[in-house]
Amino acid sequence: MPGFSGFFSKDAIIEAVHFANIPGVNFAYFCVLMTVFVTALYTFRLIFMTFHGQTRMDAHTKEHLHESPWVVTMPLVVLAIPTVAAGWFIGPIVFGDYFNSAIYVAEQHEAIQKLSAEFSGVVGMMLHALSTLPFWLSVAGIFTAWYLYIFRTDIPEKLKTYFSSVYIILDRKYYIDELYSWLFAGGTRTLGTTLWKYGDIKVIDGFFVNGTARVVALTASIVRHFQTGYIYHYAFTMIVGIFVILTLWLY
Repeated sequence: MPGFSGFFSKDAIIEAVHFANIPGVNFAYFCVLMTVFVTALYTFRLIFMTFHGQTRMDAHTKEHLHESPWVVTMPLVVLAIPTVAAGWFIGPIVFGDYFNSAIYVAEQHEAIQKLSAEFSGVVGMMLHALSTLPFWLSVAGIFTAWYLYIFRTDIPEKLKTYFSSVYIILDRKYYIDELYSWLFAGGTRTLGTTLWKYGDIKVIDGFFVNGTARVVALTASIVRHFQTGYIYHYAFTMIVGIFVILTLWLY
């Protein structure tokens, strides 16, 4: 709505898309216009369902309702101030030299120059918005939310039934979460399981740790036959050792 910071940022983006001349800009302009309607619809749907209409809570929940503590309320109050007033500085920030040379716009993207030529101040921008399509799409979204969730609350359930396939796709957010869970989370779990079973258990534990232990045990099982405690066994071993050393030396 005109006056709030969201209005200035929204309208600036929409008008910049409208003045752009790059390929696909008409489709992009259609998308941002439809987003205005959708944003107003779901935002005021939230407001109407939360603060208006029939109560959907039980008596126990209603009895225990209370205001949030100041550590929650105070930041919300502080954030509410720039929510209202931040957009009033759009002139020097977007069209002035507030950022100096920190942001550079290429010459072929002339939308900002066209916007700057059309900009007639904060009040003029708000008054001009009353005759533009984005403003009336916002009003249409708000009215649609009121009509569906305050006046005719039976229609959303009917739409949900009639367009169940579309509802499921939208409700599941185009299955993006499932895709991420399967591809990234599932892939990471599969990789971790593979490294655990084959890298940790078979290679590290099986080959290096347990393999070393088995080699030591095998060597000990052979060597211990020579550790009998009998002198003649030790003497025989020494003779064989000398024989092997002399053989290698003479060879």
